[in-house]
Amino acid sequence: MSSLLDAPPRVITVGAGLLDEALRAQAVPTTPVAWRPPLPGTAEDLARVLADPRRHEANEWAVARLVSARPHLVGVRRASEVLGPGVFLHAGPPITWERASGPMRGALIGAMLLEDLAADEHDAADRLAAGAVALRPCHEQATVGPMAGVVSPSMWLFEVRDDEHGGTAYCSLNEGLGKVLRYGAYGPEVLERLRWMDGVLGPALAGALERTGPIDLRWLMAQALQMGDELHNRNRAATSLLLRELAPAVVEAAPSDAAAVLRFIHGNDHFFLNAGMAAAKAATDAARDVPGSSLVVAMARNGTDFGIQVSGLGGRWFTGPAGVPDGLYLGSYGPADANPDIGDSTITETSGVGGFAMAASPAIVRFVGGEVADAVRATRSMYEITLAEHPAFQIPGLGFRGTPVGIDVTLVARTGLLPVVNTGIAGRVAGTGQVGAGLVEPPVEAFTSALRALAEAIK
Repeated sequence: MSSLLDAPPRVITVGAGLLDEALRAQAVPTTPVAWRPPLPGTAEDLARVLADPRRHEANEWAVARLVSARPHLVGVRRASEVLGPGVFLHAGPPITWERASGPMRGALIGAMLLEDLAADEHDAADRLAAGAVALRPCHEQATVGPMAGVVSPSMWLFEVRDDEHGGTAYCSLNEGLGKVLRYGAYGPEVLERLRWMDGVLGPALAGALERTGPIDLRWLMAQALQMGDELHNRNRAATSLLLRELAPAVVEAAPSDAAAVLRFIHGNDHFFLNAGMAAAKAATDAARDVPGSSLVVAMARNGTDFGIQVSGLGGRWFTGPAGVPDGLYLGSYGPADANPDIGDSTITETSGVGGFAMAASPAIVRFVGGEVADAVRATRSMYEITLAEHPAFQIPGLGFRGTPVGIDVTLVARTGLLPVVNTGIAGRVAGTGQVGAGLVEPPVEAFTSALRALAEAIK
């Protein structure tokens, strides 16, 4: 005891920032330890799940499959070849017409008009309310869709195959910016563009990929991260790399339409996003259905609910209310104009890019708000709730450290940290389009209810 009193004090501060600052102001050296209490009400479930003897090995197996996936773009197919008759896909967990938000309703109306299933918007709304078509989540059909995520038979899909584990995933083609179906617009210019994509863009890309053969998306995404993309809200480098791969083959496959096709891709920095989403879906699907695993394999929003799926719990959705993103707004728009969070594009964060890779993309802060240091802090914090670092997706600014990947429900509960998601913001009113971009927190309920289900599943 005397030696302890004679020596200089050694102070460890745990979760007490104010105390740490006060001691440092008095020139007392401290060792701060980041600590947060677990999420309220989770202690019993958390203890039960952590004690599950299957958990460690199950998570190692699941995350190893996720990071070893090798998604390749192998084709572009018309959705009618993938969908069943009388089915429309949508983003997020299951939703009914009655609970659908403005952008979701607008996109569904637009799809009805595109497919000539209604005379006008009012007829389309009436038919949708009466159940004229079945609404199914994209995730239930190995598909993902940005924003409203609506897919109808005459749309074309990127087809991505995981060469390591054999899975296949799909995503619609990106329409570009402005008035677009995914933000709930369905005016004549929207339908005209979609019909051009059906008649020209889809066939041209399909023909091009027959000539190029499979394109390694894992390699392309790794390169894009080195070039300043984070692969959710910034895809400029990835789109450029994909255009380089496709351009000669597009000219060969569709010489009369090549200029229009290449100009369309060149004018849309987000064109790669949809291919990247399908790649992320293929990778996370490889980690599904591992008994005892607490790994999150899907996060998705439908504009009303935010839902997650967990490897060890099959296809069950665990949901909470979708929040309104906090960020930068375009023009005169503000938070009152914003729809709650929407889209399947959070599959990017689920696979270790997007918000989890913001440290690789300093320019992203000009789009979603904040400072470069905030982007670095966001990425660093995600290492606390993930099971691995991605071996291929590396961040130059962090010494080429792999991106944090493999969200673990138990780590979310233990730390109280929620996944970082950056996102576009859709207007509440159908047809408004994008009103901003920012960051959004998933609802705590989605993770606590999944943790409870994991605890209940232990025999």
